[in-house]
Amino acid sequence: MTRQVHLNVNILNSGVFGGSWRFPGTDPFAAFGISHYVNIARKAEAAGLDAVFLADGPVVGDDVRHRPFNSLEPTVVLAAIAASTSRIGLIGTLSSSYNDPYDVARRLATLDVLSKGRSGFNVVTTAGVAAARNFGLTEEPEHGRRYRRAAEFVEVVRTLWNSWEADALVGDKSAHRFVDTTRIHDAEFVGEFFSVAGALNVPRSPQGEPVLVQAGASKDGRALAAKVGEVIFTAAQTVEEAREYYQDVKGRAAALGRDPSQVVILPGLSTVVGSTEKEAKERRELLDELVPPQYAIDRLAGQLGVPAEALELDGQLPWSLLADPDDAGGSQTFYRIALGLARRESLTVRQLLRRLGGGAGHRIVTGTPEQIADSIVEWVDAGVADGFNLMPDVLPSGFDDFADHVVPELQRRGRFRTEYTGTTLRENLGLRVPVFGRDARRVAS
Repeated sequence: MTRQVHLNVNILNSGVFGGSWRFPGTDPFAAFGISHYVNIARKAEAAGLDAVFLADGPVVGDDVRHRPFNSLEPTVVLAAIAASTSRIGLIGTLSSSYNDPYDVARRLATLDVLSKGRSGFNVVTTAGVAAARNFGLTEEPEHGRRYRRAAEFVEVVRTLWNSWEADALVGDKSAHRFVDTTRIHDAEFVGEFFSVAGALNVPRSPQGEPVLVQAGASKDGRALAAKVGEVIFTAAQTVEEAREYYQDVKGRAAALGRDPSQVVILPGLSTVVGSTEKEAKERRELLDELVPPQYAIDRLAGQLGVPAEALELDGQLPWSLLADPDDAGGSQTFYRIALGLARRESLTVRQLLRRLGGGAGHRIVTGTPEQIADSIVEWVDAGVADGFNLMPDVLPSGFDDFADHVVPELQRRGRFRTEYTGTTLRENLGLRVPVFGRDARRVAS
């Protein structure tokens, strides 16, 4: 059977490259206007994509001098998108480190009900001391503690989503009976980090629960992904890296009693599309030139935990200053990607920054629509990905090129839908509707 490709688009402000906002014809302030997101989402829906994806972080980063940043709260933006679309999924990133599970469960359940079953929750653990200080802490919580909190956070959220049975709403006017209260269940949850007594005040949605999305490459991250992730956003530069991750996480999920077919793994994929190879390479060269060198150096230094002055553009990474990836305190995913690339290809800092697109860290494919479709199909057919979380080079133009030219090429090959067959995000992704009570970790009876 021919495997169908899953595709989400990550609306990453102006695009994945550090200088995307400087690209000719691009509005540098577009990411602060709702039409930017709505128009891309409508384009994605017209192309038949599974979902739009919004990243987030509760901090003003050090790179704001050089580029647009993720600033608008995802569920608010997704609510506007929901009102302007009817089929595309709506995945928002929310931090388990600095949010309350009842509030998050309510916000996402609201989005799910109003969109008729199209929402998804990308649960992240937020790294960095700057974010910690915004929430009254003096230092970043320890890596393992962040992931224990995240696992319990998801458990609480799912318990709350399962506090309403599907047929709890009755609406019987003659009997003056709006809700069958016997079908609403208190959470009665007490754990290491959270204590929640009552039920959620939002009814169950058409897809049962919002889809759970997770991204993690560290040991703790993989464990959490295997335990709770229905869609897993990952990073891999090579087929071999992708295969190891794919087999490991799906194997872990199976060992926990989960059906691996209900775990959809989507590596990040940055695309630079041209009508010819020459045009694509020229576009990529311009994008590389538009990345401010100091921005790229500062970003890489921050993510590797070394001083910026320790990175010499035409020298190797300062290996003596670098920690083992398992001991890195920030994003271990990016840390592994950067070190792996530099070691494998003996890259200088300048070459590494170009390979990373100024610091994004995800695989970049530059070429014609046919070449990009070849790469997508190659990975899916190799059994190392179920599809991709797209991170276009420039928004909206880079995604327009993908939707107008790469998607039709995938459709021509019979690898991507030509129309939606369902109405919920679960249906888009081929995920089952969770059965009330049985699939939730804790549901009071």
